[in-house]
This record gives sequence, structure tokens and C-alpha cells, in this order.
Amino acid sequence: MEIQPRPADSPDVAALVAAQQAEIAGRYAPGEESGGFPMDATARFLVAFLDGAPVGCGAIQTLEPGVAELKRMYVRPEHRGRGLSRRLLSTLEDAARAEGHAEIRLETGTRQGEAIGLYSSAGYAEIPLFGHYVGSEFSRCFAKRL
Repeated sequence: MEIQPRPADSPDVAALVAAQQAEIAGRYAPGEESGGFPMDATARFLVAFLDGAPVGCGAIQTLEPGVAELKRMYVRPEHRGRGLSRRLLSTLEDAARAEGHAEIRLETGTRQGEAIGLYSSAGYAEIPLFGHYVGSEFSRCFAKRL
């Protein structure tokens, strides 16, 4: 797997984010989605490629000085179970660290058990809902000190 930065408006990012949003929509009834909030224009995307094809993505954006938020973490279903998500997550953490962030936060949905398992096993601890997610009954937020 090769991981490369891509602009948010690249076709690779657009296709992966659309697939991620479609999968999330399939898990929740209308109005239950938790993480569909717009990203800041400063979000920095990384795209994972396998044999030249884009198979996963994720982004970081600055929440406040020293704190990044992980956004749009996704690996296509047919490529899951091979450690690609964990490698992509680690690379995103490294990017946040290189930008001077000491903490990374994220939100995931209550019906995204695979994501919750990944983040928990990667050292993320559950935190109170933050930002746009406050009050959402379908959100779970996590953080990790970098």
C-alpha cells in the first residue's frame, strides 16, 4: 500500500468520500447520521493506493492550536481486514504530529462498530461529544495524545 497526499477536490478523494457517505447512510435512518458536517477548507487528505487504485482515505484538520480532528477515515469494504485502516490511521497521526499537534480527536457513529474497535485498539479513549456533535445521540467521540 502506498499513501499519498491529495487535494480535497481530487477525483480520488471525491469517489472515496462518496462511497463512505453512502455506506454511512445505509446504516442510519434519515436524520440519524452523525458525522456529515462540512469539513474546514484546510482539511488535508491522504489517500491509500493498492496496485495503483485508491482504496482508502482520511483527513486531518486543525480544531484549535495543538489539536487536530480526524475526518472521513474510510477503506473500501473489499479491502478491509488486511490492516490497511490501521496503517492509514498511523500515517494520519504522523501527519498531525508533524504539524505540531499534540492531540487528535474524532467522531464516529454509534453504528460503526468496526471504526469504534479500530480507534479503541489504536489507543483512543472515549471523550465527551465536542463541537457539532454535542447533543447527537448517534455520535461517539474519541481522542488520543500524540
